[in-house]
Amino acid sequence: MKITVLGSGTSTGIPVITCKCDVCVSSEPKDKRLRASIMIEIAGKTIVIDTGPDFRAQMLNAQVKDLDAILFTHSHKDHVGGLDDVRPFNYFNNKSIPIYAEDYVIAALEREMPYAFNKKDPYPGVPKLEINTISNKVFEIFGIPIIPIRAMHSKMPVLGFRIGNFTYLTDAGSIEEIEIEKIKGTQIFVINGIQWAPHYSHFNVEQAIEIINKVNPKIAYLTHISHKLGMHKVVEAQLPENIRLAYDGLQMEI
Repeated sequence: MKITVLGSGTSTGIPVITCKCDVCVSSEPKDKRLRASIMIEIAGKTIVIDTGPDFRAQMLNAQVKDLDAILFTHSHKDHVGGLDDVRPFNYFNNKSIPIYAEDYVIAALEREMPYAFNKKDPYPGVPKLEINTISNKVFEIFGIPIIPIRAMHSKMPVLGFRIGNFTYLTDAGSIEEIEIEKIKGTQIFVINGIQWAPHYSHFNVEQAIEIINKVNPKIAYLTHISHKLGMHKVVEAQLPENIRLAYDGLQMEI
């Protein structure tokens, strides 16, 4: 299994429009962060988790030629806003793209992109999607077991996903112990750690480290990072040895 971080930034991305802080003006490539998304290549299939506003750029950056499925963590714009850009995959590969999401996420997509869900009078050239509704129960994609991880993003329910010995959890601000138990045994754990200071809907670094210590993975990466966290090299030097910062283009293998 190969994992590629397509984006490691929070909802504004980095650099933030109009911001002149040291992080936003940095020339270090690892300080440039597109909106959070990840790609998993497993058993000959390519699965993407979340299609934010930077989805098109991410597919071009990673030179993705085929896409087999999309999982959604939740319905916020920075995680669903680029779904329309699946159209080239529809056209060039002559197939629709299966998407997997909870009921409320599907409803949000239907409001956001009604033209893509109009079965009675479909508009030519719209995204071709196959809808699959999921919940906090194990399901399969192409015979690959997917274990959902329930967390809360303030008052919004979100799903993380465990695939084999890899777990991805983003936009979480709280999580119950029973869900943490589902993550234990993971070798690589990617979790949101937005900034040093407390945040009303995201884990900060201290909270993320607390959960990482409970899971005890071989290595963990922080993602969904704000410019408020600081420069990549400076922050990494302050983290425990088994915890790193994710960055756009990072690749991992299990």
